[in-house]
Parts: sequence; structure tokens; C-alpha cells
Amino acid sequence: MSIIRLGLCVSGVYAMFLLWAIAQERLSVPFQSVDGQSAHKFKSALFIGTCQSFLSSLSALTYIWIRRKSGSSLPVLLGLDRGAERANGTSNGKVVINGRTQKSHDSPSSSSSHGNRLLLGYLQCSVFITLAAPFGFAALSYITYPTMVLGKSCKLVPVMLMNVMLYRRRFAPHKYLVVMMVTAGISIFMFFGNEKPSMSSNGTQPYSPYGQLLGIAYLLVNLILDGAVNSTQDEIFSRYKVSGQQMMFWINAFCTVLSVTLGTLPFPYIPVLHPTSGVQSEFVSAVAFVKEHPSIVVPLVQFSLTGALGQLFIFETLQHFGSLTLVTITLTRKMFTMMLSVVIYNHKLTFGQWLGAGVVFAGISVEAWVKRKDIHAKRVFQEKEKAKIKSL
Repeated sequence: MSIIRLGLCVSGVYAMFLLWAIAQERLSVPFQSVDGQSAHKFKSALFIGTCQSFLSSLSALTYIWIRRKSGSSLPVLLGLDRGAERANGTSNGKVVINGRTQKSHDSPSSSSSHGNRLLLGYLQCSVFITLAAPFGFAALSYITYPTMVLGKSCKLVPVMLMNVMLYRRRFAPHKYLVVMMVTAGISIFMFFGNEKPSMSSNGTQPYSPYGQLLGIAYLLVNLILDGAVNSTQDEIFSRYKVSGQQMMFWINAFCTVLSVTLGTLPFPYIPVLHPTSGVQSEFVSAVAFVKEHPSIVVPLVQFSLTGALGQLFIFETLQHFGSLTLVTITLTRKMFTMMLSVVIYNHKLTFGQWLGAGVVFAGISVEAWVKRKDIHAKRVFQEKEKAKIKSL
């Protein structure tokens, strides 16, 4: 069953985010104005993110409502009631914690405290996500796109690092090997690519050493925040036993509130976080752009909808397989996208790129082999236990 679930999650992530990438590319090119006399680019990444987070929270809530059990209250559906905890280990007034049976204190105050701690964890993830995106976008003003992709490809490292540092988690030895192989493989693939370096933000002068250092610093902040998001999500799943869709709803709802606040209030110029010059609302100019360029509506809806549906598969993966497996899937999706591009557009890969692809697939093979071995060992153990019970 776990293999089937993993296959569905991988297929869903690949399919939705391939369509998402197509819509994203369309949003990056100029749109014709209503009068057809001019074309302009849409520059409000915050508005695009708000549309996606709103649709994502709505799709998660719809999924939760469709899959609800009869008689379930709204707090239970949204994972804020301790009744869900009782269903996962509490009975007859007792609960098992770290192997010890203790009394369960399911008073209204404890349930309220449980919900508050959980919401605080969701808010923490949302703040990290909202802060991480502008730093990633700002980094592109100072470093080349291949450098950006190379850094993002090493996301497995900060995810594991933040899990160890923040929550003292430990991983099986083969996990470290897989992380190193996948990161090294994608790095080799990117390093031996033939993409030319980009020019500076004004399109005329090459980057200065100071600008490159600043861009790398922005990228490191982005990666650290991404790692904090994934490690915090792992901690929430292990501590509160919520579903992936419940987490998806709350995180995207908080992200929507935060981004709307940043985009609506007339903040002054803040480097990275609010780059709009002058004390003005970013959403005012974004809405005006949509009115003047109505052709943006369709790709904007496609981008938001495919991103929302893709997140359903992402949070399903995160709940059942953890953040390392999720990041491995998202990184290898980039590899498969590149390979698909080679087949469709007849690109030529260098020997180094083929070598990098081989290292990545070797790392995935190690993970698959260990998982299959663990499943086989678990099955053998269960069969032995059944045989012992029958012999009694």
C-alpha cells in the first residue's frame, strides 16, 4: 500500500508541477494591453503568491470537507481538537507517551492549549515561507540563474541540517548517503551545462564580486528558511498527528493573510521584503495591471490552480514519507523535466551532465533498495509473529 501511495504522490507532483511550470513561464513574458498598443511584464510576485496560497487553502478545505466523517465538528476537521489525539493512542483516560502510560488530561483548557501550540507552529511555517520567497527572488538580481538553480538543488542539505539542529532528529546512515549523492549529481549536471551567464539587473554590466556575494547571501537565507519550514513541518506531523491537508490549509491560510498584509498596507521601501519604491500598496498596482492586461487572467488561474492541486500531493507525501523524501521527489522532478526537454527539443548533453544524471539516479536507487529491504524484513517479521500465534 505504501508503494502505491508513493507512486501516486510522485505522479501527482510531477504532473501538476509540470503544468505549473508552463504557466509560470507564461507569466514571466509581457502581456498585451487592452488597446493592443503595448506589452508589459507583470512584476508583483507577492500578488501571484497570494492567489496561489488562497486557492491552495480553499482546495485543502474542500478535500477535508469531502473526506469528513459524519458528526465531526469543525475543530476536529481542522485538526485543532484533542479528539484526534485520543483516536491515536488515548483510551479510558490514559495515553501512552514515550512508552509510559499516563493519565490523559483532556480538559477544555488542555485542548485549547493544544490548538494554540499547533496554530503557532503553522504560523511559524507561514512566516518562514513568506520571508523565503522574496530572498530567493532578490538573489536573481545579483547571481546567475545556473547559480540559483545549483543552490536550490542542494536543498536536501539545509533540510537535514535544520532537522538536526532545531529538533535533534537523527536519520539512518543511508539517508545521508542519498542526500550527498543526489546533491552531488545535480550539482555536476548544472556545473557542466552550457547555459551562458546572465547580465546584471540593468542588462548592461556584468556582476561585481560584491553583488555576487550579496546574491549568494540572499540565496543562503532562502535555503535556511526553506530548511526551517520542512523541519518544522516534520516536527508538527510527529508531535500532533495531523493530516497533510490540515497542515496545507492552515499554512496557506496564514500565508494568504501575511502576503495580503504586506501587499495591501502602504509600507515604505524595505530591501528585499518590500522593494516597491515610495509609500504605496503593491496590490493596487497589481490589480491595475490585471485590468489593463486581461490576458493575464487565464495563466494566473492555471498557475494558482495547478500549484494548489500539486500541494495536495506534496502534503500527502510530507505526511507519510517525510520532508527528505519530498525534497528528493521535487529535485528529481527537475531532472526529469530536463531529460524531457532533451528528448523533445533534441538538446545535446555533455558527458559531465550524463554523469551527474547517473549519480542522481544511483542515489534514488539506493533509497528504493533500502526501502524494499525494510519492507521485506517487516513482512518476514510479521509472518513469523503470525506463525508463533498459531502455534500457541
